[in-house]
Amino acid sequence: MNDLNRVPDDSDDIVVDDMIEIEDEDESMPRREKKIIKSEFKHEELREIGSMAIWTLSSWKAGNGVENLRDNSMATYWQSDGTLPHLVNIQFPKKVSVVQISIWLDYKNDESYTPNKITIRAGTNFGDLQDLRTVDIEDPYGWVDVQLSGDHTLTTSRPVGAHIFQISIKSNQQNGKDTHVRQIKIFAPKLPLFRDDSDDEDIPFFSSLEFLMHTTVR
Repeated sequence: MNDLNRVPDDSDDIVVDDMIEIEDEDESMPRREKKIIKSEFKHEELREIGSMAIWTLSSWKAGNGVENLRDNSMATYWQSDGTLPHLVNIQFPKKVSVVQISIWLDYKNDESYTPNKITIRAGTNFGDLQDLRTVDIEDPYGWVDVQLSGDHTLTTSRPVGAHIFQISIKSNQQNGKDTHVRQIKIFAPKLPLFRDDSDDEDIPFFSSLEFLMHTTVR
């Protein structure tokens, strides 16, 4: 497996105000989302924590590996080299609080390699991963923000607490086989990142994915 540990984090170079947000139109779980709107999150409200994780891939083509997802360059990309679904695994040493995963896609250049259906999963280990959100994307160019919390405002949302986050690319544009993804960023709110049993219960943090699932089913 191709992996990347402690990649230097240059998230200050990312212009979060230019990101786009996927707004859900179905209240069922997992949420399937289509409408693209501008992100309501502000840079100063978030912290990028991807450099704290170990990143692994289900497959990659030589020269287009996991390092290209974290180099802050839109000119490079990860290219898969296997069968669908294509997976990006993001594994943290301790449970972390995540509110948003942002993915840079470029349909203009990547065409049939561009994902059009992505599912975000999370869990404490690879054996208990659960689907959080599924998004359908049409001809994307730029940041696609997948917000994991219950709604789209940091003042009322609660982040998702997990050790592992998995991005599963289910299908590509024009039924393409392999995929291109140019950048991935993992955002947490500017709150205590790690949690243990001694933490204040008022801190917005899900202690289990089972609890998260119950709060989002309507």
